[in-house]
Amino acid sequence: MAPSSEPMYKKDEKALCFHHELLYEAKVLDSKLEDPDDKRSAYLYKVHYKGWKNTWDDWVPEDRLRKLSPENKELAHNLRHDMLQAQRNQRSVPASSKKKTQSSTRGSEERQTSVAAGPRGQKRGRDYEIEKEESFQSRLAVRIYTPDRLKSLLVDDWENVTKNQQLVHLPSKKPASLILDEYFEYEKARRRAGSAEYDILEEVVQGLKEYFNKSLGRILLYRFERQQFFEIHERMETSDDTLSGQQIVDIYGGEHLLRLFVSMPELIAQTNMDHQSVNRLREELSNMLNWLSKDANVNTFFTATYESPGQEYADKNRGAH
Repeated sequence: MAPSSEPMYKKDEKALCFHHELLYEAKVLDSKLEDPDDKRSAYLYKVHYKGWKNTWDDWVPEDRLRKLSPENKELAHNLRHDMLQAQRNQRSVPASSKKKTQSSTRGSEERQTSVAAGPRGQKRGRDYEIEKEESFQSRLAVRIYTPDRLKSLLVDDWENVTKNQQLVHLPSKKPASLILDEYFEYEKARRRAGSAEYDILEEVVQGLKEYFNKSLGRILLYRFERQQFFEIHERMETSDDTLSGQQIVDIYGGEHLLRLFVSMPELIAQTNMDHQSVNRLREELSNMLNWLSKDANVNTFFTATYESPGQEYADKNRGAH
């Protein structure tokens, strides 16, 4: 879509700007059209990072800038906190553990030589597997900040289902589709219609709905919920049932949506998204989680009643496995 005729950020405006994975406070020094001959082209902004030398001043696209709002300041803080924690965790790994892992790997390679060795000059099968594993592990390093209040809800949810053998009543009065739609309505007012940020928001919300529909039955359920899922699915396929024609995202609610959020790093790692796209998606998900953690939203979207389904259900559930 074509950008507005006016730049979103004015000269001398303070903002936050992405540099690699972190957000830094910056000042907008100037703006210009990316293509001077095309009045509909996107804007570029010259920024000065607070506390940095002028040699770091840079022209950046609009999607690297964020308004200096309390929510974005909190996001900047959380991104920095997560990176520092990851660095501390990496430094805390004892050298002996690294040597032991390397030794074990070499021993495993040696035991596989007779069966995995290929022609001279080719990689052995085991070497290739190790490289694939290391590559996959490096792709898993996607961190999405989850507020403590939501972590507490996740723990309560786990205990209710796995320990207390209870189920969330379905269909939910506040399904995941409604939650995502309300977030979209809240957030779109903060973005310029037709901007890249607006389009990304729309794409992410729709993408989450699709992920929810496809992944709930595969990775988001605890074992005790399987039979309930089968029964819901049967109702969805019964023409005269109230759930006929509905999608999973219209039936399951906030508790299962939270489970999707904590599964997103693994799901993202299985995609071929580039580094910039991953960072943008992580930012959107972090913003959404911060919004969900507000008192009004917690009280609205996470008030599900857990029910004890009884012995007959438990017997059926065991039979399903």
